[in-house]
Amino acid sequence: MKAMVLAAGRGTRLKPITDSRPKALVEVAGRPMIEYALLLLRHYRIEEIIINLHHFGAQIEEWLGDGSRLGLKIVYSRETELLDTGGGLLKARPFLQDECFIVINTDALIDVNLADVIGFHRERKAAATLVLRPDENAEQYGSMDVDERGRICRFLKTRAPFTPAGATRTLMFTGVQVIEPAVFDFMSDAARKFSTTRATYPKMLSAGALLAGFSFQGFWQDLGTVERIRAAEATLAAGRAALHYL
Repeated sequence: MKAMVLAAGRGTRLKPITDSRPKALVEVAGRPMIEYALLLLRHYRIEEIIINLHHFGAQIEEWLGDGSRLGLKIVYSRETELLDTGGGLLKARPFLQDECFIVINTDALIDVNLADVIGFHRERKAAATLVLRPDENAEQYGSMDVDERGRICRFLKTRAPFTPAGATRTLMFTGVQVIEPAVFDFMSDAARKFSTTRATYPKMLSAGALLAGFSFQGFWQDLGTVERIRAAEATLAAGRAALHYL
């Protein structure tokens, strides 16, 4: 299995730190934040990885090289303009299109068992499985509803063309997902720059494609601001959470 780590963003909420370096290389508890995603993948023997680059991308490439220092095989997708998540995935299609693959955002820490997520995805024969979590601010950041079978039945404002099984739960996306190459069929007529969550997944849901939601209640922390990075560092230092893949 291959993976893509999304690392092209400008990190505007982390200014002025990101005026001179990419968000992916901002340190969290003594290590660049992108290394957490890479070490999580390595722990599950997912070693062939593509990273998209834009803002100070050369610094990321210089730091990681071909990935051999971490026991990985890393290649890069260089974006001359920011393509958003969907456009970034579509540009990386030649690398990813042969089999099921993982996508992880750089700017979050998560202590998830990827083997469980992949098993859940395969059991349900989903087109895509998103790792979701309960959050009191879910509606603010963009929420979705999941039924008792683990099927996403509402994605933002789009509802699935089926009746949900039992009660539904409102959850939010963690930034970790397992995707089948069939997702590219829903991108063929898309613009160059587009979002998977705002454009691709609602389109798939409307078409009846099976989107699954893996419910996760373990440690997760967004790293988009200095305050949130400090919160993650404090949690780890106090032993209130641990990352099993380190």
